[in-house]
Amino acid sequence: MITVQAKLIFESYEDRQKTLELMRRWSSCMRFAYKRLLEGFDRNSLKRELQGIFDLNSRYVDDAIMKAKAVLESCKQRGEDPRKAIFGGRPLFEKLKKRHINGKPYKKLKIEWQEKRKGNLYSRGDRSKKGNLNTRIVVNKSGTFLRINIGDRKYVFARLSAGYKKDKDRRQILQEIAALGVPYSVELKLKNGNVYAYFSVEELFPAIEITRENGAIGIDTNAYPNHMAWVEVDRSGQFISYGKIPMPELESGTSDRREYYRWQYAHEIVKIAKEKRKAIVIERLNIKDKGTRGDFSGRKSRRIRHFFSYRSLLYKIRILAKREGIEVIEVNPAYTSVIGMLKFAPQFMISKDIASAYVIARRGLGKKERIPANYMELLSRLDTSSLEELKEYVRKEVKNANLKKRQIKEIEYVMSKIQSPGSEPGRLFAPLGGTSAISCSESYNLWRVLRVAVVTPLSPDRVLRDMSVLKRILVSGQVGGPEIGASSCFLG
Repeated sequence: MITVQAKLIFESYEDRQKTLELMRRWSSCMRFAYKRLLEGFDRNSLKRELQGIFDLNSRYVDDAIMKAKAVLESCKQRGEDPRKAIFGGRPLFEKLKKRHINGKPYKKLKIEWQEKRKGNLYSRGDRSKKGNLNTRIVVNKSGTFLRINIGDRKYVFARLSAGYKKDKDRRQILQEIAALGVPYSVELKLKNGNVYAYFSVEELFPAIEITRENGAIGIDTNAYPNHMAWVEVDRSGQFISYGKIPMPELESGTSDRREYYRWQYAHEIVKIAKEKRKAIVIERLNIKDKGTRGDFSGRKSRRIRHFFSYRSLLYKIRILAKREGIEVIEVNPAYTSVIGMLKFAPQFMISKDIASAYVIARRGLGKKERIPANYMELLSRLDTSSLEELKEYVRKEVKNANLKKRQIKEIEYVMSKIQSPGSEPGRLFAPLGGTSAISCSESYNLWRVLRVAVVTPLSPDRVLRDMSVLKRILVSGQVGGPEIGASSCFLG
């Protein structure tokens, strides 16, 4: 969707008052419909009743019912009580209720709350009417206007002003929308005594010309340090080139400033994909606040995550790519960092962020990653006694304050899932193609076990950054005795 904002300039005071009265009646209609929906009324019965009560045509009433239903569904999805919804904003309502502000500041808050409560109007577009019947963009020699239906086949015309600097571009967009005859929705809002119109139209993207048939560009976003890693692969998933885009501007600053730089970084990625004629593969992120016991435990980490805004950046990449006719593929990001760290970082001597982007690119092409044979051989040599030694070693290291909570939580989880095979002696992990001898209460991924069994003994007191030490395991399947004093039986 494309949304264009414009300020309404009325030709007379009477036209402005008629529009404000229409907005007040529509807002009241929407609140009334919300209450009736809570009581179980259906749309058809409400539509006939509300037209007579608020003196609105059927289209306005239908839009009011749709908005009320959207608010009701939103409350239910958030787990809130729909009966306690406050139109106009709960924060402003709580401030006004406490009466801790007097004089002009109180009057200003009250006016702001009344504007949010009563100064709204929404009108949906209609393809059969080639635009919007109640609020239509009209272009003539005098300029660009919004024609507002105030009832009884009477109309009010307001000039559309989009600001001094952007007036020309936005006016041109509005004129193109009116000329194409596509359906567009219009929402009027009253702010600081001025009426603003928001025009939303579904964007028509060109046909996809750059597809995964030519290869792909994998994108891995990282909040700490702020950068975006990308890797280019060919159609068979072979490594071609890579790079990093530092993004220090996303660590702080105003919301508008960060939004501007997100668009700039998205343009850089799309430019690279367009020049190389490759599709773009991004992560399907589901960012959640995991609290003090999850991945985002520290104050600094939460601040960086807040300013970075993964979802907003990837959304911009997706939109810009579609405008350029570039295919965008979303993949599940599970285990991409672990696989990249253990398998590809030592092979190509690259950082784990670049390796993670490589895994994402290959996954976008439908490639699946297998655990290297030497890693499986290493795991297969784990017998019961060595497993107990590994568990005892990990238990001691977990108590070490140098380990981060994220590492401790992961290690404890994996160790709790690995159990002795009981009376069946010998190996816990059968080689590829063999029968599994793992005894678990629930299924888990061998990549997680491999990370604990290999990486933790090599780097128990810090996050392992240099993955080159794993290359000798991949090549020979052997690794020297660790200097930290851990048993070498589970290190080959």
